[in-house]
Amino acid sequence: MARFRLAMVGMVAIGLTACQPFRTASQRDDAKSDYVLVWSDEFDQLDTAIWNFEEGLIRNEELQYYQRQNAYVENGVLMLEARAEQVSNPQFEEHSDWWQKRSPYAPYSSGSIHTEGTKSWQYGRFEVRAKVDTSLGLWPAFWTLGIEGEWPGRGEIDILEYYRGRFMANAAWASAKRWEPIWDMQRTELSELSDIDFDAYHVWWMDWTPTYIRIYLDDLLLNRISLRHTKNKLGAIENPFHQPHFIKLNLAVGGKAGGDPSGTTFPARFEVDYVRVYQKQTVE
Repeated sequence: MARFRLAMVGMVAIGLTACQPFRTASQRDDAKSDYVLVWSDEFDQLDTAIWNFEEGLIRNEELQYYQRQNAYVENGVLMLEARAEQVSNPQFEEHSDWWQKRSPYAPYSSGSIHTEGTKSWQYGRFEVRAKVDTSLGLWPAFWTLGIEGEWPGRGEIDILEYYRGRFMANAAWASAKRWEPIWDMQRTELSELSDIDFDAYHVWWMDWTPTYIRIYLDDLLLNRISLRHTKNKLGAIENPFHQPHFIKLNLAVGGKAGGDPSGTTFPARFEVDYVRVYQKQTVE
């Protein structure tokens, strides 16, 4: 999911084309042999010493109000639940032009959690096993942000992002204009994945080294990003993918990319079985 677009005017993109996923042979199992598990959450409970909650209307003119009670654990699974309900907006200001303030309430609620300030890692294999609801208007995501800098110069990696019938596998960094990112984006249409049952759980994962980022769905390589090309054109950080990143999990509703949820049945859930981080004993 996506990113801090609070003041983004436009964007520069590379690789922004629909693509057939790169077919691979057991990439996930082969990659794991080089790594050791350094952290995981199997969601026996929601550990609030690790996970922080987002609250409020946050980004992308999304329709949901994030609140703590929409993120909970049930039978060993993290549930990020979107509900069709009116939530009072404490930021409301009559006649405001700012999207976060112009409505007295939000028409939906949902959940978003992150590890900023508690857990972060530089390089490794980041993995989530999850079940996504592919209904129109839903926008589930498993993504990372760099710990230093202003977006997009801090760097963003979208490992799992779904909206409007497509999965996105992306990275973003700073162009020469403030708030305007450069994207390495690949989208895979749901219709291209007709042999995959999305009512079941699947594994989305990233293999991140000092030279590249590769993003997978199970054994399908969705995008490969060379870190030779991800240099910021603005700000003090030369390359945001050579610093630690923290993890975000959220289920957005509507917004700039998410689509119209009016025909979707609520409550809707983004279900997460586990999150795991692996690292090599020695960095390449």
